[in-house]
Amino acid sequence: MKILCILYDDPKDGMPSSYPLKELPKLEKYPDGMTLPSPKGRDFTPGELLGCVSGELGLRKFLEERGHTLVVTSDKDAEGCAADKELVDADIVISQPFWPYYLTRERIESAPNLKMAITAGIGSDHVDLQAAMDHKIDVVEVTYCNSRSVAEHIVMMILSLVRDYHNQHRIVNEGGWHIADAVKRSYDVEGMHVGTIAAGRIGYDMLRKMHPFDVHLHYFDKHRLTPDQEQALNLSYHDSVESLVAACDVINISCPLHPETEHLFNDELISKCKPGAYIINTARGKICDKDAIVRALESGQLSGYAGDVWFPQPAPNDHVWRTMPHHGMTPHTSGTSLSAQARYADGVREILECLFDGEEIRNQYLIVQDGDLAGMGAHSYTKGTATGGSEEAAKFKK
Repeated sequence: MKILCILYDDPKDGMPSSYPLKELPKLEKYPDGMTLPSPKGRDFTPGELLGCVSGELGLRKFLEERGHTLVVTSDKDAEGCAADKELVDADIVISQPFWPYYLTRERIESAPNLKMAITAGIGSDHVDLQAAMDHKIDVVEVTYCNSRSVAEHIVMMILSLVRDYHNQHRIVNEGGWHIADAVKRSYDVEGMHVGTIAAGRIGYDMLRKMHPFDVHLHYFDKHRLTPDQEQALNLSYHDSVESLVAACDVINISCPLHPETEHLFNDELISKCKPGAYIINTARGKICDKDAIVRALESGQLSGYAGDVWFPQPAPNDHVWRTMPHHGMTPHTSGTSLSAQARYADGVREILECLFDGEEIRNQYLIVQDGDLAGMGAHSYTKGTATGGSEEAAKFKK
């Protein structure tokens, strides 16, 4: 088989010759008891940079020994890009949410051999799921592999926004000591109302991590948690997004992107937020209307917006979120820490081993199978596509 793998570029100064930590903590299970990815083999050292072109997710030796062809590129967006040319006769395509190859209907229909799209991470909205269903292309991802990494990132962003850390750090870097300027937008998070839209693996872990900060915790989810889960964190349940945003000082977005959540945070919903609220979005950029977010920050309806997800990705150089006031944006890094990379690289290999050996892929990894939503896909997504507009990613200049 031919496997096309689209990964982000290597570091500007080349691959690291050493890393800050000599080894990673050893984990065996996720909090719900699900075991970490368990491939039969591994051709990398955990903690290495695997998500870039030279890292190759540690797959080359394994695939070539099995007689398969691996093509790895970061050139994925502009017309005539390497990924489009290689896709035409590919059997499997692997992409990451952090540097997504938008597998649109047009691209899917250009690839008659395509059997499977694998997400090295979680979140497969960069694939036109409806087109995948129509053409019987399976879509799988490494569920849970970087959920806890993202939850940590959310906590970091909440504290950074509320305490106005970015501004204070800038003052130091500029040689200043302007304490009044440094604290005029800085608050304690203690006592605030913090809520999440979706309380799945990421959302619930964020709530669990914020609980010791003595905040009031809220959530909305189409699938209500158990009474024990609610009581453990003293959670307030809301039966609508509108109810939650009206009550919370900090609003976290952790729901998947699909047609029902696209541009959920528009002018109308933001107007219903508690004045001066903060929004954290590590789910998908397109859940928010980018211009509505800017208007709300400029008017003061929102006090801050932070996240690591944009639409499209990479964001064009003139994307308004790069220059809007009171933001704490990062590139899409929350789920691709070196710790998470080891897990999603292992997960991709586990999926490929199952495929090649005729074994069942974990149900939790399934998004689309046999022409329909399946596994986690049936739980989290709706039919349709949210890839429209992805061609704007070609405007990014490295």
